[in-house]
Amino acid sequence: MKIEQIYTGCLAQGAYYIESEGEAAIIDPLREVEPYLQRLAQSGAQLKYIFETHFHADFVSGHITLAEKTKAPIVYGPEAKPHFEAHIAKDGESFKIGALTLIALHTPGHTMESTTYLLKDAQGKDHAIFSGDTLFLGDVGRPDLAQKAANLTQEELAGKLFDSLRSKIMPLDDQVVVYPAHGAGSACGKNMMKETVDTLGNQKKMNYALRADMTREEFIQEVTDGLLPPPAYFPLNVKMNKQGYDSIDDVYEKGLNALSPDDFEQMAEATGAVVLDVRPESQFVKGFIPQSIFIGLDGGFAPWVGALLQDTQQPLLLVAPKDREKEAITRLARVGFDNVLGFLNGGIAAWQDAEKEIDSLESHIVAQVEQKQAESPIAIVDVRKKNEFLSEHVKEALNIPLDDINSSMAEFPQNEDFYLHCAGGYRSVIAASILKSRGYHNIINIEGGFEALKDSDLKTTDYVCPSTL
Repeated sequence: MKIEQIYTGCLAQGAYYIESEGEAAIIDPLREVEPYLQRLAQSGAQLKYIFETHFHADFVSGHITLAEKTKAPIVYGPEAKPHFEAHIAKDGESFKIGALTLIALHTPGHTMESTTYLLKDAQGKDHAIFSGDTLFLGDVGRPDLAQKAANLTQEELAGKLFDSLRSKIMPLDDQVVVYPAHGAGSACGKNMMKETVDTLGNQKKMNYALRADMTREEFIQEVTDGLLPPPAYFPLNVKMNKQGYDSIDDVYEKGLNALSPDDFEQMAEATGAVVLDVRPESQFVKGFIPQSIFIGLDGGFAPWVGALLQDTQQPLLLVAPKDREKEAITRLARVGFDNVLGFLNGGIAAWQDAEKEIDSLESHIVAQVEQKQAESPIAIVDVRKKNEFLSEHVKEALNIPLDDINSSMAEFPQNEDFYLHCAGGYRSVIAASILKSRGYHNIINIEGGFEALKDSDLKTTDYVCPSTL
């Protein structure tokens, strides 16, 4: 028996490869399927099933392409209604993979079709569950994403999730291994642990949602409390997963289009494409194409693209590090952004050699910020999340989270220079690029972000709980 967790940090997503006696199954595959095909060829195994735990919102699954390339059937749980050929499992239905058995346990709540797959070993003993977004480590799937599709309130879905956990998952043996679809950093939950594998017994001790003495009303209250609005691209990804999408091969063919500076400029003007610069922030600030948006590959790339650009049909042109163009296209396709029209051949150096216009971002180290503050009061905008800001922040700083930038543009200072920071520098450069593209040119980025600021002479303040005031 082989079980491999294929974890993708950028999406905090776990796909799974299971193999026994020359047969294999893959659960919740990512969009690009070549790594799975290579894994199958390496073992000489035949892919027997492609299991989906639900219609994912935060990424586009590779189920359709993988089925086309291997002829393996796609399996969804009860109540799924895909627009393509798939096997809709009955609750409790069994599937053989070599000497192993996977049993579909219908566990609605996160979505109505959500299904947990219970793996029994060759001796018929319960070994593991692949819990999708039903059960995370330290949390459970948020019940607010499928309200429209289910025609239910988030409280009603939370009630169904309570029933699913207590009737299908919590009665299982404590030694059963839990393999979730996501870990810490995913927007599909709110309290996930950094670990990606655990035992059910430990989760019964650690996970607030699995407390044995928890009432249904308490569960609904705690699961729905503090939910942030989901990223705008989530419904678009659900639609692609449910209705279908272009082959990743076609996405590569269109996107891997090397453009000269002249052709790049002409295509941007003709199509209204967003110029997306995916280089490291340290390179971007020194020089970039005017009005381009920075979201670097070496950060939380795909989720930030989805959260900030939002429209998966938006045409894109890439400025990428050499030989990382395909990586950028792949990671964009994972969240449904398939409309890459090409990339700047030769990168920013070619643009400069062609004597095209270049913009830059003023960026100061903390010592320069301290000196400026000593001369006169300065405006500082902190683009970290609310909870980060409340934990500790520079006194008098204004908090406008990067997540909210599109709806909060008017809150940024307009008549004076202001300093911009996040935790380490990645998010603040994203914010600065968006602001500059919208006409703000009074921005100074703080290098090193809050990690540098908290050791400076600028006064910071810890959050004081109102109950202690």
